[in-house]
Amino acid sequence: MNTGVLLLIIFFIFIFANVPIAVSLALSAIIGLKIAGFSLDMYPSIMYTAVSKFVLLAIPFFILAGVIMEYAGISKRLIKFAMTCVGHTKSGLISVVVVTSCFFAAISGSGPATVAALGGILIPAMDEAGYDKAVASALMASAGAIGIIIPPSIAFVVYASIAEVSVGMLFLAGFLPGILVGISYVVAAVWSERKNTNIIRMPKASWKERWVAFKDAFWGIMTPVIILGGIYGGIFTPTEAAGVAVIYGLVVGIFIYREVKLREFWNIFVDAGVSSATVMFIIAGASIFGWLLNADNIATAASNGLIALAGDNKLLMLLIIDIIFLIAGCFLDGNSAIYVIVPIMIPVARVFNIDLIHFGLFLTVNIAIGLITPPVGIDLYVACSIADISVTDIIKKIIPFVICGIVALLLLTYFPSISLFLPRLAGYAG
Repeated sequence: MNTGVLLLIIFFIFIFANVPIAVSLALSAIIGLKIAGFSLDMYPSIMYTAVSKFVLLAIPFFILAGVIMEYAGISKRLIKFAMTCVGHTKSGLISVVVVTSCFFAAISGSGPATVAALGGILIPAMDEAGYDKAVASALMASAGAIGIIIPPSIAFVVYASIAEVSVGMLFLAGFLPGILVGISYVVAAVWSERKNTNIIRMPKASWKERWVAFKDAFWGIMTPVIILGGIYGGIFTPTEAAGVAVIYGLVVGIFIYREVKLREFWNIFVDAGVSSATVMFIIAGASIFGWLLNADNIATAASNGLIALAGDNKLLMLLIIDIIFLIAGCFLDGNSAIYVIVPIMIPVARVFNIDLIHFGLFLTVNIAIGLITPPVGIDLYVACSIADISVTDIIKKIIPFVICGIVALLLLTYFPSISLFLPRLAGYAG
């Protein structure tokens, strides 16, 4: 049995022993280095190389910007504005959850962060309006997963660092797919509540109320406009945009909304520091894991095996890639899946002439679906914690959302023009 296979076995033993993913990756990598006869002195060197890339500097800044925006009260203002627009319709609160999740996703770049920021307000609101609490929690978890599709996205930054593609083009490619996935989750929620006669509609807001809510939420809505407008306007790079987002968030929170107080700075930086450290630790551990797979030639063997399996059938290969990432999403978080599997898939994508921007987009949608599939569906656990329900209560309710998400995924996989439409308008030649 070669080192790569042993490495995978050891990793899954840790996973099924309920060891956190980041620790499982790090420990299995240490054991793998030892089994393969490499010096453990290589461990810190590989870790440092993995996390010292300039593009990854965007991750802690985007996380910090998201935390600042949460403390600034932007989430509640976005929710209020969305409620005045569509809250009175038959599927009003369902639409509010998805719309505000898309807006907040464009600020936080993270699925769990979106669920945590919005769920505390929206899940109780849906419960009071007569919606099934488990369905409300499933919807919030699913909509929160859009956070890694709508730009700016941490998953896109990580993928770009491995595939060596433009972060800006990936961000641009995420808009239409994010909206499509959001619509699919609205369909799933409406279908789940089709027989619920207890739903209470909200009163229709006047245009004056909508205007007041818009003015209050304006500075929050402007966040993605400034970040993405600056990137595509050539004013700053995606990494610099993350820094700009932090400064903008502080200005809005301190001087405009006046909800960020000096005494809260410690909590803001601690929250952002813990989240950033978790992500970077996962990236560091996963990079060693991936390095060992390449050193043992298991990555090359896997790539060749997949190419041989599909033959010349590109459509079959696309389906195989989707299945692999959907299964991986059940056990790995997004960043781990990208670091471990993408190096295997990049050569396959090149052989089958799959555009790497399109490839990064639909694999990210796969990862987003993974955020709501057990046993490692992080968004599910965050939503359950907020709603104070068990995971078993939500699992049956999440099935329609997973099905609708997969339908959207297949559309995005087999019709690359959906994700490449905006990049091509911006001059992308892919």
